[in-house]
Amino acid sequence: MAKTPMPANYQWIALSNTTLGVLIATMDASIVIISLPAIFRGIGLDPLAPGNIGYLLWMILGYLLVSAVLVVVLGRLGDMFGRVKIYNLGFMIFACASIALSLDPLTGGGGALWLILWRVVQAFGGSMLTANSAAILTDAFPARQRGMALGINQITALAGQFLGLLAGGLLAVVDWRAVFWVSVPISVAGSIWSYLSLRETASGRRGRIDWWGNLTFAGGAGILLAGITYGIQPYGGSATGWGNPMVLAGLFGGVFLLAVFCLIETRVKEPMFRLSLFTVRAFAAGNLAALLTSIARGGLQFMLIIWLQGIWLPLRGYDFEATPLWAGIFMLPLTCGFLVAGPVSGYMSDRFGARLFSTTGLLVVAASFLGLLLLPVNFNYYLFALLLLLNGLGQGMFSSPNTSSIMGSVAPEYRGVASGMRSTFQNSGTALSIGVFFSLMVSGLAAKLPATLSSGLQGQGVPAATAHQVASLPPVSTLFATFLGNNPIQHLLGPSGALDRLTGAQRRTLTGHSFFPQLVSGPFHHGLVIVFTVAAGMALVSAVASALRGRHQRADGQPTSEKDEKGKPQWRKARSS
Repeated sequence: MAKTPMPANYQWIALSNTTLGVLIATMDASIVIISLPAIFRGIGLDPLAPGNIGYLLWMILGYLLVSAVLVVVLGRLGDMFGRVKIYNLGFMIFACASIALSLDPLTGGGGALWLILWRVVQAFGGSMLTANSAAILTDAFPARQRGMALGINQITALAGQFLGLLAGGLLAVVDWRAVFWVSVPISVAGSIWSYLSLRETASGRRGRIDWWGNLTFAGGAGILLAGITYGIQPYGGSATGWGNPMVLAGLFGGVFLLAVFCLIETRVKEPMFRLSLFTVRAFAAGNLAALLTSIARGGLQFMLIIWLQGIWLPLRGYDFEATPLWAGIFMLPLTCGFLVAGPVSGYMSDRFGARLFSTTGLLVVAASFLGLLLLPVNFNYYLFALLLLLNGLGQGMFSSPNTSSIMGSVAPEYRGVASGMRSTFQNSGTALSIGVFFSLMVSGLAAKLPATLSSGLQGQGVPAATAHQVASLPPVSTLFATFLGNNPIQHLLGPSGALDRLTGAQRRTLTGHSFFPQLVSGPFHHGLVIVFTVAAGMALVSAVASALRGRHQRADGQPTSEKDEKGKPQWRKARSS
């Protein structure tokens, strides 16, 4: 595959197009989260009814699972057949899937399956975009500008996850199909633009496709993440499903297939997953830090949504149905922190190295988690917004230099697979975070919520038998109710008809803005302490990994002027930081 001549401003064309690509791909990963109530109302399906919760989970997680499993495969194909070629095809597939999603002709379970399946196709196209965008930029930009370019691209991707929440809330008010319509003109225009403007700037290396490696990785990662997904659902008398034989089979089966995959990759001549890249300290440390930070970030996103929608906003008089939109609005300081710190830290890391900025950023993230841990459930918003801003600034300081460090630590011919491996760790972290943090929160609620809920309901005239029955329901059902913007008490008491047998004053109290938030604030805070303690710990471990990535290497590839411990000039391998 021959290189083609580049126009003088080609790197800026590549940056603007790939930034648009990762923005729309990551926005669509989260845009349905806030808009799920409107989507399910539109197709006439109750996602919380028995047997329907699987539709809910796969609507949220299907996109994430596909992204986590396929990006490394598609990055490797980019190395082989052309990164721009795979990227352009991804934009086209993404556009076609967006059109199909907006035209869902079915209702009920059929309508949900239509959306889930086309979301999988959309995720396939989005994975082509995210797997190759960083490699395209690494090829297009000189080393002295690479951190800045990758910083803008990476921070746009992270900001897209939170902008998707806001966009979903705004568009769902107009029409549930608008959630998918918005992607159509952007993806169609981006597809045409990428085909007309992007050029292959690196020579591809034709080779064999590692079929066994692809199959064992996709199967192992898919089964493992699916098992974790179903682990948050109740099983038998347990609040979670970690004792479910099917979940255990998925966990152990997925780990076994991934172990087989690692063995295969050490035996084949042209492996899909370059395990040898982990011998590069900057690559290994950067990806470990990215994985742990992604888990912590995903947990933060979902916990903040539940915190705002289930407690804080209702206490301020917001209707439960309006809380998804306002939750997205009140989380904007987090996105602002990303957008401010990302490009600046990327630019500075080109001059002073990745380790200082990425490690400091993670320490700021850990401090913000500890600050959130100390907040009361009914917090002062300005302090809350400041902590979100700090968290966003810290993640922005970390993500840009870390991405530049990872991509600059590998040889040019492996940049596609390195970009895919980096995206795999990041996307897997987001999917893992749901299982990890939902389980932690459910475990925290299960310890205190049943007794609190039962006594509170009986205090408002609900019969003891009904109160005990409702209180014994799995806490995950209550979490999903608040997550979807439903009135939790109406959701819990509606099937029993208990509300109809109460006085008007009792009904108004139970279904009002303050009863449920005040009732669950204590148990919720107990779960929140567990969640944010674990998240802070992950951020600190990530900071240690980041600090171990190695010293600064000048962008021009020349040796630094630093000296080793013996006082001699130290010549390092290119891009070791």
